[in-house]
Amino acid sequence: MSQAPTMRGEELPPLAPPASNSGLLEVFRQRYLLGMLVRNTIKSRYQGTALGWTWSYLQPGVRFLMFYFVFQVAIGRGGDDVPNFAIHLFAGMILVHFFTETFNGGTASLVRSRGLISKLAMPKELFPVSRMLVALWHTGPMLVILLVACVLLGWVPDPVGVGAGLLAFGILIPLGLGLALFFSVLNVFMRDFGKVVGTLTQFTTFSVPMIYPYTMVHERFGDLGSQIYLLNPVAEAVLLLQRCFWVGTADNPQHLIDTHFPDDLWARGGIMFVASVVFLVVAQLWFSKYEKRVPERL
Repeated sequence: MSQAPTMRGEELPPLAPPASNSGLLEVFRQRYLLGMLVRNTIKSRYQGTALGWTWSYLQPGVRFLMFYFVFQVAIGRGGDDVPNFAIHLFAGMILVHFFTETFNGGTASLVRSRGLISKLAMPKELFPVSRMLVALWHTGPMLVILLVACVLLGWVPDPVGVGAGLLAFGILIPLGLGLALFFSVLNVFMRDFGKVVGTLTQFTTFSVPMIYPYTMVHERFGDLGSQIYLLNPVAEAVLLLQRCFWVGTADNPQHLIDTHFPDDLWARGGIMFVASVVFLVVAQLWFSKYEKRVPERL
């Protein structure tokens, strides 16, 4: 590309197309636009409500109390072998909620933002990333409720557990964002993919050790079945978050670690973190290849 005309002996930088970008890096260079999209999405969800963002605490709080009284008080699920089952369940629900909201919202993000995409030159990755950040924002109040409940039950945090919790989100953030980038483009070319993703994510609840402990999988399906089960990165992330919160609420944390968690929990977590980051890179390359065709298909 030829250089732009000089002015007062100074050479101007070369001209570039208005929509050019460098993928996710460009998204975080345009933090103002990203923040605006996140704020507008959050405001629209609570628009017209008297309590506003307070609902982000009330709804998960009521859900946790319901789980506690139904599963732990009324049914007595878990017993001595799986103590504080409500914590076990709610920890899994937090990650399932974050993953499904990121995946579903990110897949539909380009189609729902067709007005902005057709009128403004901006990195199209902004829209899946903003949906991931909105999902993360909604996860915050759920984590606060879980933390308060754990403290009331005598939670004793440990550095290994905190690291496990961070690794859980380290796995799901790049994985969820990568899936959102990949399927958001597919959804533009064929809207059926939005329905497919919505259907697939319904199975997430039952494919992770949330409403049942991991030991049940091992007892029913043996070593081979449990190894196949643990290939699911969401299941691995749920186990890591339970290691962070649920284990610390037990009278004998080491017994829970020895009984309800695989021996290679950390090794699997590290491998899945690397795999999720690699998948995000591949999804970004896929997105960059087809994003120029997105406006004409919207």
